[in-house]
Amino acid sequence: MASVVPVDSHLTKADRLVLKSLLQGSGRDEHALSQAEKNILANPGSPPTPDSGYESIEHSSDESSTETPNALRQRHTTTDPKGGAPNNAGLEHAGLKNVGPNDDVVLEALKAMNNPADARFEPSVFAAWDLTEISLPPWLDAHVLQPYIRWASTVVRAPTDVIMVTHLIIYFAVIVPSATLLFRNFTYLHAIPHWIFVSWCVGSYTLMRHQHIHMRGVLSPSWAWLDHTFPYLLDPLIGHTWNSYYYHHVKHHHVEGNGPADLSSTIRYQRDSPLHFALYFLRFAALIWLELPLYFIRKHKPLLAAKAAFWEFSSYAIMYTLARYVNLRAALFTLIIPFGLLRLGLMVGNWGQHALVDELDPASDFRASITLIDVPSNRYSFNDGYHTSHHLNPLRHWRDHPAAFFAQKERYAAEGALVFANTDYIMLTVRLLRKDYLHLARECFVPIGEAQKAMSVDEIAAMLRTKTRAMSEEEIRQRFK
Repeated sequence: MASVVPVDSHLTKADRLVLKSLLQGSGRDEHALSQAEKNILANPGSPPTPDSGYESIEHSSDESSTETPNALRQRHTTTDPKGGAPNNAGLEHAGLKNVGPNDDVVLEALKAMNNPADARFEPSVFAAWDLTEISLPPWLDAHVLQPYIRWASTVVRAPTDVIMVTHLIIYFAVIVPSATLLFRNFTYLHAIPHWIFVSWCVGSYTLMRHQHIHMRGVLSPSWAWLDHTFPYLLDPLIGHTWNSYYYHHVKHHHVEGNGPADLSSTIRYQRDSPLHFALYFLRFAALIWLELPLYFIRKHKPLLAAKAAFWEFSSYAIMYTLARYVNLRAALFTLIIPFGLLRLGLMVGNWGQHALVDELDPASDFRASITLIDVPSNRYSFNDGYHTSHHLNPLRHWRDHPAAFFAQKERYAAEGALVFANTDYIMLTVRLLRKDYLHLARECFVPIGEAQKAMSVDEIAAMLRTKTRAMSEEEIRQRFK
Protein backbone atom coordinates (compact mmCIF):
# COMPACT_ATOMS: atom_id res chain seq x y z
CA MET A 1 0.00 0.00 0.00
CA ALA A 2 1.84 3.06 -1.28
CA SER A 3 1.56 6.68 -0.24
CA VAL A 4 -0.70 8.73 -2.51
CA VAL A 5 -0.18 12.30 -1.28
CA PRO A 6 -1.76 14.64 -3.87
CA VAL A 7 -0.56 18.13 -4.77
CA ASP A 8 -3.50 20.52 -4.57
CA SER A 9 -3.45 22.90 -7.52
CA HIS A 10 -4.82 25.65 -5.26
CA LEU A 11 -1.76 25.66 -3.03
CA THR A 12 0.20 28.89 -3.05
CA LYS A 13 3.00 29.07 -5.58
CA ALA A 14 5.57 28.78 -2.80
CA ASP A 15 3.85 25.74 -1.32
CA ARG A 16 3.65 24.01 -4.69
CA LEU A 17 7.39 24.48 -5.18
CA VAL A 18 8.15 23.19 -1.69
CA LEU A 19 5.82 20.20 -1.80
CA LYS A 20 6.76 19.09 -5.31
CA SER A 21 10.42 19.32 -4.38
CA LEU A 22 9.83 17.17 -1.30
CA LEU A 23 7.89 14.62 -3.36
CA GLN A 24 10.43 14.67 -6.20
CA GLY A 25 11.15 11.23 -7.58
CA SER A 26 7.70 9.79 -6.90
CA GLY A 27 7.09 9.42 -10.66
CA ARG A 28 3.58 10.82 -10.46
CA ASP A 29 2.52 13.36 -13.10
CA GLU A 30 0.92 15.77 -10.63
CA HIS A 31 4.31 16.14 -8.93
CA ALA A 32 5.87 17.48 -12.11
CA LEU A 33 6.44 21.22 -12.28
CA SER A 34 3.89 23.30 -14.15
CA GLN A 35 5.05 25.81 -16.75
CA ALA A 36 4.41 28.71 -14.35
CA GLU A 37 6.53 27.03 -11.69
CA LYS A 38 9.31 26.34 -14.19
CA ASN A 39 9.22 29.97 -15.26
CA ILE A 40 9.76 31.38 -11.80
CA LEU A 41 12.60 28.93 -11.21
CA ALA A 42 14.27 29.65 -14.53
CA ASN A 43 13.86 33.43 -14.60
CA PRO A 44 16.84 35.09 -12.91
CA GLY A 45 16.08 37.92 -10.56
CA SER A 46 17.53 41.41 -10.53
CA PRO A 47 20.17 41.66 -7.79
CA PRO A 48 20.93 38.67 -5.57
CA THR A 49 18.19 37.97 -3.04
CA PRO A 50 19.15 38.78 0.56
CA ASP A 51 18.77 36.18 3.28
CA SER A 52 15.18 35.40 4.09
CA GLY A 53 13.97 37.31 7.09
CA TYR A 54 11.46 39.91 8.14
CA GLU A 55 14.19 42.52 8.41
CA SER A 56 14.98 42.14 4.70
CA ILE A 57 11.47 43.12 3.59
CA GLU A 58 11.55 46.85 2.92
CA HIS A 59 9.35 49.22 0.98
CA SER A 60 10.52 49.63 -2.58
CA SER A 61 9.70 52.14 -5.27
CA ASP A 62 11.15 49.79 -7.90
CA GLU A 63 8.88 49.43 -10.89
CA SER A 64 8.79 45.67 -10.42
CA SER A 65 6.56 46.18 -7.40
CA THR A 66 3.91 47.96 -9.46
CA GLU A 67 3.80 45.87 -12.60
CA THR A 68 0.46 44.56 -13.72
CA PRO A 69 -0.35 40.87 -13.31
CA ASN A 70 -0.26 40.57 -17.12
CA ALA A 71 3.23 42.08 -17.17
CA LEU A 72 4.33 39.86 -14.32
CA ARG A 73 3.06 36.78 -16.14
CA GLN A 74 4.87 37.81 -19.30
CA ARG A 75 8.11 38.55 -17.48
CA HIS A 76 7.96 35.21 -15.68
CA THR A 77 7.81 33.36 -19.02
CA THR A 78 10.97 32.31 -20.82
CA THR A 79 10.14 32.84 -24.50
CA ASP A 80 11.79 31.78 -27.69
CA PRO A 81 13.94 34.67 -29.03
CA LYS A 82 12.22 34.26 -32.40
CA GLY A 83 8.86 34.96 -30.82
CA GLY A 84 7.71 31.38 -30.43
CA ALA A 85 6.13 29.58 -27.52
CA PRO A 86 7.74 29.45 -24.08
CA ASN A 87 10.77 27.23 -24.00
CA ASN A 88 12.95 25.60 -21.37
CA ALA A 89 16.31 27.13 -22.27
CA GLY A 90 16.72 28.60 -18.82
CA LEU A 91 15.69 25.32 -17.26
CA GLU A 92 18.24 23.38 -19.29
CA HIS A 93 20.95 25.68 -17.96
CA ALA A 94 19.66 25.17 -14.42
CA GLY A 95 19.38 21.42 -14.90
CA LEU A 96 15.58 21.48 -14.68
CA LYS A 97 14.35 20.46 -18.10
CA ASN A 98 14.02 16.72 -17.57
CA VAL A 99 14.56 16.39 -13.85
CA GLY A 100 13.31 18.13 -10.75
CA PRO A 101 14.90 21.40 -9.65
CA ASN A 102 17.88 21.31 -7.35
CA ASP A 103 17.41 22.71 -3.86
CA ASP A 104 19.47 25.85 -4.42
CA VAL A 105 17.32 26.90 -7.38
CA VAL A 106 14.09 26.33 -5.44
CA LEU A 107 15.36 28.18 -2.38
CA GLU A 108 16.54 31.13 -4.46
CA ALA A 109 13.12 31.34 -6.12
CA LEU A 110 11.32 31.18 -2.77
CA LYS A 111 13.40 34.05 -1.46
CA ALA A 112 13.03 36.03 -4.68
CA MET A 113 9.24 36.08 -4.40
CA ASN A 114 9.61 37.96 -1.08
CA ASN A 115 12.30 40.41 -2.19
CA PRO A 116 11.02 43.72 -3.67
CA ALA A 117 14.37 44.20 -5.43
CA ASP A 118 13.96 40.95 -7.38
CA ALA A 119 12.12 40.72 -10.69
CA ARG A 120 10.05 37.81 -9.36
CA PHE A 121 8.71 39.63 -6.31
CA GLU A 122 4.98 39.21 -5.72
CA PRO A 123 2.99 40.93 -2.98
CA SER A 124 0.07 39.02 -1.50
CA VAL A 125 -3.08 40.93 -2.43
CA PHE A 126 -5.94 38.43 -2.17
CA ALA A 127 -6.11 35.18 -0.24
CA ALA A 128 -7.70 33.16 -3.01
CA TRP A 129 -5.21 33.94 -5.80
CA ASP A 130 -1.53 34.58 -6.32
CA LEU A 131 -1.07 37.91 -8.09
CA THR A 132 0.25 36.43 -11.33
CA GLU A 133 -2.79 34.14 -11.54
CA ILE A 134 -5.26 37.04 -11.65
CA SER A 135 -6.61 37.76 -15.13
CA LEU A 136 -8.47 41.07 -15.44
CA PRO A 137 -9.51 43.26 -18.36
CA PRO A 138 -6.63 45.67 -19.03
CA TRP A 139 -8.62 48.76 -18.06
CA LEU A 140 -9.65 47.22 -14.72
CA ASP A 141 -6.12 46.11 -14.00
CA ALA A 142 -4.59 49.49 -14.90
CA HIS A 143 -7.16 51.76 -13.27
CA VAL A 144 -8.31 49.75 -10.24
CA LEU A 145 -6.03 46.90 -9.19
CA GLN A 146 -2.65 48.53 -9.75
CA PRO A 147 -3.55 51.87 -8.09
CA TYR A 148 -4.94 49.89 -5.16
CA ILE A 149 -1.73 47.87 -4.81
CA ARG A 150 0.41 51.02 -4.98
CA TRP A 151 -1.68 52.74 -2.33
CA ALA A 152 -2.00 49.71 -0.05
CA SER A 153 1.77 49.17 -0.22
CA THR A 154 2.18 52.51 1.56
CA VAL A 155 -0.23 51.45 4.30
CA VAL A 156 1.38 48.15 5.30
CA ARG A 157 4.67 47.70 7.08
CA ALA A 158 6.01 45.03 4.69
CA PRO A 159 5.48 45.34 0.92
CA THR A 160 4.40 41.70 0.73
CA ASP A 161 1.41 42.43 2.95
CA VAL A 162 -1.09 44.28 0.75
CA ILE A 163 -3.47 41.47 1.71
CA MET A 164 -3.66 42.88 5.24
CA VAL A 165 -5.29 46.04 3.88
CA THR A 166 -7.61 43.94 1.72
CA HIS A 167 -8.78 42.06 4.78
CA LEU A 168 -9.25 45.16 6.91
CA ILE A 169 -11.35 46.78 4.18
CA ILE A 170 -13.58 43.70 4.02
CA TYR A 171 -14.03 43.53 7.78
CA PHE A 172 -14.82 47.23 8.15
CA ALA A 173 -17.04 47.29 5.07
CA VAL A 174 -19.07 44.18 5.93
CA ILE A 175 -18.81 42.98 9.53
CA VAL A 176 -18.89 46.32 11.36
CA PRO A 177 -21.96 47.80 9.59
CA SER A 178 -23.70 44.42 9.59
CA ALA A 179 -23.29 44.06 13.36
CA THR A 180 -24.45 47.65 13.88
CA LEU A 181 -27.60 47.01 11.86
CA LEU A 182 -28.35 43.87 13.85
CA PHE A 183 -28.35 45.86 17.08
CA ARG A 184 -30.67 48.43 15.50
CA ASN A 185 -33.04 46.07 13.72
CA PHE A 186 -32.49 42.38 14.45
CA THR A 187 -33.81 39.68 12.12
CA TYR A 188 -32.78 36.05 11.87
CA LEU A 189 -32.71 36.43 8.09
CA HIS A 190 -29.82 38.86 8.61
CA ALA A 191 -28.26 37.32 11.72
CA ILE A 192 -27.62 33.86 10.29
CA PRO A 193 -25.74 35.06 7.14
CA HIS A 194 -23.81 37.48 9.37
CA TRP A 195 -22.69 34.65 11.62
CA ILE A 196 -21.79 32.44 8.64
CA PHE A 197 -19.68 35.22 7.11
CA VAL A 198 -17.89 35.88 10.41
CA SER A 199 -17.24 32.15 10.76
CA TRP A 200 -15.71 32.17 7.28
CA CYS A 201 -13.44 35.10 8.22
CA VAL A 202 -12.40 33.88 11.66
CA GLY A 203 -9.37 31.85 10.56
CA SER A 204 -7.88 34.53 8.32
CA TYR A 205 -8.55 37.29 10.84
CA THR A 206 -7.07 35.31 13.72
CA LEU A 207 -3.89 34.55 11.79
CA MET A 208 -3.62 38.18 10.68
CA ARG A 209 -3.84 39.07 14.37
CA HIS A 210 -1.28 36.34 15.03
CA GLN A 211 1.16 38.26 12.85
CA HIS A 212 0.01 41.49 14.51
CA ILE A 213 0.67 40.37 18.08
CA HIS A 214 4.10 38.92 17.30
CA MET A 215 5.27 41.93 15.26
CA ARG A 216 3.47 44.53 17.39
CA GLY A 217 1.54 45.65 14.33
CA VAL A 218 1.27 45.11 10.59
CA LEU A 219 0.75 48.65 9.25
CA SER A 220 3.28 51.37 8.47
CA PRO A 221 4.11 54.03 11.10
CA SER A 222 1.93 56.63 9.40
CA TRP A 223 -1.04 54.32 9.98
CA ALA A 224 -0.14 53.50 13.58
CA TRP A 225 -3.41 55.00 14.82
CA LEU A 226 -5.35 52.34 12.89
CA ASP A 227 -2.84 49.60 13.68
CA HIS A 228 -3.31 50.17 17.40
CA THR A 229 -7.08 50.63 17.40
CA PHE A 230 -8.65 48.24 14.90
CA PRO A 231 -8.33 45.20 17.23
CA TYR A 232 -10.50 46.89 19.86
CA LEU A 233 -13.40 47.09 17.41
CA LEU A 234 -12.89 43.96 15.33
CA ASP A 235 -11.67 41.46 17.94
CA PRO A 236 -15.00 41.13 19.80
CA LEU A 237 -16.95 40.88 16.53
CA ILE A 238 -14.77 37.94 15.43
CA GLY A 239 -14.90 36.22 18.83
CA HIS A 240 -11.71 37.37 20.54
CA THR A 241 -11.56 38.96 23.95
CA TRP A 242 -9.42 42.09 24.10
CA ASN A 243 -5.67 41.39 24.23
CA SER A 244 -6.15 37.84 25.57
CA TYR A 245 -4.62 36.34 22.43
CA TYR A 246 -1.44 38.35 23.02
CA TYR A 247 -1.11 37.46 26.71
CA HIS A 248 -1.93 33.79 26.26
CA HIS A 249 -0.06 33.14 23.00
CA VAL A 250 2.99 35.43 23.09
CA LYS A 251 3.59 35.87 26.82
CA HIS A 252 2.61 32.34 27.80
CA HIS A 253 2.44 29.68 25.06
CA HIS A 254 5.69 30.66 23.33
CA VAL A 255 7.44 30.86 26.69
CA GLU A 256 6.36 27.35 27.72
CA GLY A 257 6.31 25.73 24.26
CA ASN A 258 3.72 23.00 24.96
CA GLY A 259 5.70 22.00 28.03
CA PRO A 260 4.28 20.97 31.41
CA ALA A 261 3.61 24.57 32.53
CA ASP A 262 1.76 25.47 29.31
CA LEU A 263 -1.94 25.84 30.14
CA SER A 264 -2.80 24.61 26.65
CA SER A 265 -0.23 21.81 26.66
CA THR A 266 -1.34 18.55 25.08
CA ILE A 267 1.23 16.23 26.65
CA ARG A 268 -0.94 14.99 29.54
CA TYR A 269 -3.79 13.99 27.23
CA GLN A 270 -4.31 10.91 25.05
CA ARG A 271 -4.42 12.81 21.82
CA ASP A 272 -6.52 10.37 19.82
CA SER A 273 -9.23 10.23 22.50
CA PRO A 274 -12.47 12.23 22.04
CA LEU A 275 -12.98 12.15 25.81
CA HIS A 276 -9.55 13.61 26.48
CA PHE A 277 -10.11 16.31 23.87
CA ALA A 278 -13.44 17.20 25.51
CA LEU A 279 -11.69 17.53 28.87
CA TYR A 280 -8.93 19.60 27.26
CA PHE A 281 -11.40 22.03 25.70
CA LEU A 282 -13.69 22.27 28.73
CA ARG A 283 -10.79 23.10 31.02
CA PHE A 284 -9.70 25.91 28.73
CA ALA A 285 -13.24 27.22 28.21
CA ALA A 286 -14.17 27.15 31.88
CA LEU A 287 -10.95 28.14 33.61
CA ILE A 288 -8.61 30.13 31.36
CA TRP A 289 -9.95 33.41 32.80
CA LEU A 290 -8.54 32.27 36.16
CA GLU A 291 -5.59 30.08 35.21
CA LEU A 292 -3.79 32.61 33.00
CA PRO A 293 -3.60 35.36 35.66
CA LEU A 294 -2.56 32.75 38.23
CA TYR A 295 0.16 31.53 35.87
CA PHE A 296 1.61 35.04 35.64
CA ILE A 297 1.46 35.38 39.42
CA ARG A 298 3.40 32.10 39.82
CA LYS A 299 5.97 33.49 37.40
CA HIS A 300 6.27 36.67 39.51
CA LYS A 301 4.67 38.85 36.85
CA PRO A 302 1.78 40.49 38.72
CA LEU A 303 1.38 43.30 36.17
CA LEU A 304 0.81 40.81 33.35
CA ALA A 305 -1.64 38.96 35.60
CA ALA A 306 -3.58 42.16 36.24
CA LYS A 307 -3.62 43.12 32.56
CA ALA A 308 -4.75 39.67 31.41
CA ALA A 309 -7.56 39.62 33.97
CA PHE A 310 -8.62 43.20 33.25
CA TRP A 311 -9.00 42.73 29.51
CA GLU A 312 -10.71 39.36 29.82
CA PHE A 313 -13.29 40.65 32.30
CA SER A 314 -13.73 43.88 30.34
CA SER A 315 -14.71 41.80 27.32
CA TYR A 316 -17.17 39.78 29.39
CA ALA A 317 -18.64 43.01 30.75
CA ILE A 318 -19.20 44.43 27.26
CA MET A 319 -20.91 41.24 26.10
CA TYR A 320 -23.13 41.19 29.19
CA THR A 321 -24.02 44.89 28.94
CA LEU A 322 -24.98 44.73 25.27
CA ALA A 323 -26.97 41.53 25.81
CA ARG A 324 -28.72 42.76 28.95
CA TYR A 325 -29.45 46.38 28.09
CA VAL A 326 -29.32 46.74 24.29
CA ASN A 327 -30.29 43.66 22.26
CA LEU A 328 -29.88 40.10 23.52
CA ARG A 329 -30.34 38.37 20.17
CA ALA A 330 -27.95 40.73 18.39
CA ALA A 331 -25.35 40.25 21.11
CA LEU A 332 -25.71 36.47 20.77
CA PHE A 333 -25.08 36.45 17.03
CA THR A 334 -22.42 39.18 16.87
CA LEU A 335 -20.46 38.58 20.08
CA ILE A 336 -21.35 35.58 22.25
CA ILE A 337 -21.71 32.80 19.67
CA PRO A 338 -18.52 33.89 17.81
CA PHE A 339 -16.73 33.98 21.18
CA GLY A 340 -17.71 30.41 22.04
CA LEU A 341 -16.95 29.02 18.60
CA LEU A 342 -13.60 30.77 18.39
CA ARG A 343 -12.49 29.29 21.70
CA LEU A 344 -13.45 25.85 20.42
CA GLY A 345 -11.60 26.53 17.17
CA LEU A 346 -8.47 27.69 18.99
CA MET A 347 -8.34 24.48 20.99
CA VAL A 348 -9.05 22.27 17.97
CA GLY A 349 -6.24 24.04 16.14
CA ASN A 350 -3.77 23.87 19.02
CA TRP A 351 -4.58 20.19 19.51
CA GLY A 352 -3.76 19.53 15.85
CA GLN A 353 -0.58 21.59 16.03
CA HIS A 354 0.70 19.77 19.11
CA ALA A 355 -1.01 16.36 19.01
CA LEU A 356 1.96 14.51 17.53
CA VAL A 357 4.64 14.93 20.18
CA ASP A 358 7.85 12.92 20.21
CA GLU A 359 7.91 10.48 23.10
CA LEU A 360 11.69 10.77 23.57
CA ASP A 361 12.30 14.51 23.10
CA PRO A 362 9.00 16.38 23.59
CA ALA A 363 10.83 19.60 24.45
CA SER A 364 12.24 19.91 20.91
CA ASP A 365 10.50 22.46 18.72
CA PHE A 366 11.16 20.13 15.78
CA ARG A 367 9.39 17.25 17.53
CA ALA A 368 6.61 18.95 19.49
CA SER A 369 4.90 20.60 16.52
CA ILE A 370 4.33 19.83 12.86
CA THR A 371 4.41 21.38 9.39
CA LEU A 372 1.38 21.43 7.11
CA ILE A 373 1.58 22.29 3.42
CA ASP A 374 -2.10 22.84 2.71
CA VAL A 375 -4.55 25.37 1.33
CA PRO A 376 -6.61 26.42 4.40
CA SER A 377 -3.57 26.92 6.64
CA ASN A 378 -1.24 28.61 4.20
CA ARG A 379 -3.26 30.28 1.46
CA TYR A 380 -6.08 31.54 3.69
CA SER A 381 -4.35 31.72 7.08
CA PHE A 382 -0.99 33.38 6.49
CA ASN A 383 1.20 30.25 6.36
CA ASP A 384 -0.03 28.96 9.70
CA GLY A 385 0.83 25.47 8.50
CA TYR A 386 4.53 26.15 9.05
CA HIS A 387 4.08 25.79 12.79
CA THR A 388 7.48 24.30 13.51
CA SER A 389 9.13 27.19 11.66
CA HIS A 390 7.05 29.59 13.73
CA HIS A 391 8.13 28.00 17.01
CA LEU A 392 11.75 28.03 15.91
CA ASN A 393 11.49 31.79 15.28
CA PRO A 394 8.25 33.44 16.50
CA LEU A 395 9.33 36.75 14.92
CA ARG A 396 9.71 35.29 11.45
CA HIS A 397 7.52 37.08 8.92
CA TRP A 398 4.71 34.86 7.64
CA ARG A 399 5.85 35.04 4.01
CA ASP A 400 9.33 33.81 4.97
CA HIS A 401 8.20 30.46 6.37
CA PRO A 402 8.35 28.39 3.14
CA ALA A 403 11.91 29.52 2.39
CA ALA A 404 13.01 29.08 6.01
CA PHE A 405 11.54 25.58 6.11
CA PHE A 406 13.07 24.60 2.79
CA ALA A 407 16.49 25.98 3.77
CA GLN A 408 16.47 23.80 6.90
CA LYS A 409 14.75 20.70 5.53
CA GLU A 410 17.81 18.53 6.14
CA ARG A 411 17.81 19.64 9.79
CA TYR A 412 14.08 18.91 9.96
CA ALA A 413 14.78 15.41 8.61
CA ALA A 414 17.67 14.82 11.02
CA GLU A 415 15.48 15.86 13.95
CA GLY A 416 12.63 13.56 12.90
CA ALA A 417 10.20 16.41 12.22
CA LEU A 418 6.79 15.59 10.76
CA VAL A 419 5.39 17.14 7.57
CA PHE A 420 1.88 16.68 6.16
CA ALA A 421 -0.07 17.81 3.12
CA ASN A 422 -3.67 17.37 2.01
CA THR A 423 -5.03 18.18 5.49
CA ASP A 424 -5.47 21.15 7.80
CA TYR A 425 -5.29 21.30 11.59
CA ILE A 426 -9.02 20.79 12.03
CA MET A 427 -9.16 17.71 9.81
CA LEU A 428 -5.93 16.40 11.34
CA THR A 429 -7.57 16.63 14.76
CA VAL A 430 -10.67 14.87 13.42
CA ARG A 431 -8.59 12.08 11.86
CA LEU A 432 -6.67 11.58 15.09
CA LEU A 433 -9.82 11.48 17.21
CA ARG A 434 -11.15 8.84 14.80
CA LYS A 435 -7.80 7.00 15.09
CA ASP A 436 -7.54 7.05 11.32
CA TYR A 437 -3.77 6.76 11.24
CA LEU A 438 -3.72 4.87 7.96
CA HIS A 439 -5.38 7.76 6.14
CA LEU A 440 -2.84 10.21 7.55
CA ALA A 441 0.04 7.88 6.65
CA ARG A 442 -1.18 7.09 3.14
CA GLU A 443 -2.70 10.37 1.93
CA CYS A 444 -1.19 13.12 4.08
CA PHE A 445 2.26 12.22 5.42
CA VAL A 446 5.18 13.71 3.47
CA PRO A 447 8.38 11.78 4.22
CA ILE A 448 11.54 13.84 4.61
CA GLY A 449 14.92 12.22 5.02
CA GLU A 450 15.97 8.69 4.17
CA ALA A 451 14.66 7.13 7.39
CA GLN A 452 11.09 8.29 6.80
CA LYS A 453 11.24 7.51 3.08
CA ALA A 454 12.21 3.92 3.89
CA MET A 455 9.12 3.37 6.04
CA SER A 456 6.02 1.58 4.78
CA VAL A 457 2.57 3.11 5.20
CA ASP A 458 1.84 0.72 8.06
CA GLU A 459 5.09 1.66 9.77
CA ILE A 460 4.28 5.35 9.41
CA ALA A 461 0.81 4.80 10.89
CA ALA A 462 2.31 2.93 13.84
CA MET A 463 4.89 5.67 14.35
CA LEU A 464 2.19 8.37 14.38
CA ARG A 465 0.18 6.39 16.93
CA THR A 466 3.10 6.37 19.37
CA LYS A 467 3.24 10.17 19.23
CA THR A 468 -0.30 10.69 20.53
CA ARG A 469 0.20 8.79 23.80
CA ALA A 470 -0.41 10.70 27.03
CA MET A 471 2.73 11.17 29.09
CA SER A 472 2.85 10.26 32.77
CA GLU A 473 4.05 12.77 35.35
CA GLU A 474 7.21 10.72 35.81
CA GLU A 475 7.92 10.85 32.07
CA ILE A 476 7.29 14.59 32.06
CA ARG A 477 9.78 15.11 34.90
CA GLN A 478 12.41 13.10 33.03
CA ARG A 479 11.84 14.65 29.59
CA PHE A 480 11.55 18.29 30.69
CA LYS A 481 14.54 18.66 32.99
